[in-house]
Amino acid sequence: MLNIVKITDYMSEDLICLDLTARTKDEVLRELSTLMGKAPHIGTNSEVIYKALLEREKLGSTGIGKGVAIPHAKTDAVEQLTIAFGISREKLDFKSLDEEEVNLFFVFASPNKDSHIYLKVLARISRFIREEDFRNTLLNCKTGREVIECIREKEGVSL
Repeated sequence: MLNIVKITDYMSEDLICLDLTARTKDEVLRELSTLMGKAPHIGTNSEVIYKALLEREKLGSTGIGKGVAIPHAKTDAVEQLTIAFGISREKLDFKSLDEEEVNLFFVFASPNKDSHIYLKVLARISRFIREEDFRNTLLNCKTGREVIECIREKEGVSL
């Protein structure tokens, strides 16, 4: 039996913001970290998440292109892989590899010991967002539930 890692297993509606207010890269990292702080196993560690995301960005931008960024960090401040999602209605300069501005953000934090799952989720998200239809569908979602259903449907097709 295949052991498929599903993005939606690590997401919840309360970790989705469809109208980020940040206008700079630093502000969006802070806003996404605060959003992740809503997860029960992160809570007061949102500042630690923010600092870990900043450190990761120093290695190179997680703006991977086509209007998408995947800020991610590994830290023992979290107990399990956690994924948040945000949309900025105003595109932001995220120093992306393709130099395009970004408005779709998948952010995740993982404990250091979960590298295997972390890398599978990162690869899976990266593969999905290459498709323009998928990105457009995400941009048109009106609720967190719609975002999760959109990803779940994509995962079902891609098994």
